[in-house]
Amino acid sequence: MTGTGRLMPRRREVHPVASDPDYKTSVSRAPTWPLLSMESTPSEETGPRFGHSLIGPLDNNLILNFTQGQAPAVGERIRVHGRVLDETGRPVPHTLVEIWQANAGGRYRHVKDTYFAPLDPNFGGCGRTLTDGEGRYEFLTIRPGAYPWPNRANDWRPMHIHFSVFGHAFGQRLITQMYFEGDPLIARCPIAATVRDRSQLDRLVAPLDLQNSRPMDYLAYKFDIVLRGRRQTMFENKPQGM
Repeated sequence: MTGTGRLMPRRREVHPVASDPDYKTSVSRAPTWPLLSMESTPSEETGPRFGHSLIGPLDNNLILNFTQGQAPAVGERIRVHGRVLDETGRPVPHTLVEIWQANAGGRYRHVKDTYFAPLDPNFGGCGRTLTDGEGRYEFLTIRPGAYPWPNRANDWRPMHIHFSVFGHAFGQRLITQMYFEGDPLIARCPIAATVRDRSQLDRLVAPLDLQNSRPMDYLAYKFDIVLRGRRQTMFENKPQGM
């Protein structure tokens, strides 16, 4: 992290619990023994590193990248944009941001997804980009559909997009989800409910951004990611940040 200010301690009470009976698979996956803290080595801290030259011109355009511009994906076009910031509000430039999501019908392009919704032959469901010098990123994509999942009798996941943010090496990776403003399924989702504090959950909800929408083309949603500190975004794999 940058800066020499006082370390902001982790507030465990605002982070998701590891095991929740309403989120059934968390019970079998949650650790039952005390966690161990292990020192990192240069292999985790410095490499391997993602080659910035590997970013293609359509990598952040999920509407076109699966067919390399030959045919567009089906669904409501949206723009997702924001900034990656540190705990003091300073931008984090040249950071790899990746996303993956279901298609407009709520189905992933994955062999284990057996939901009845059809696959879109023109949609792969993943993209990547680098933040610019001011920490800004953006993606053009399709609004993902909600989908059922085998948890309780009739549980549905809200519309959401998975985010992955890399540091200077593959070992420095944070994962989270972005939800959409106004989705009624957020309040009914057992996974979202593991974030007990509603104000913390709201940080995962991207507000509609009409100012940056394009008339007759797409709606925009703004999703800033804060890596550490009092305003940090909730992350699935490392709630305390890096």
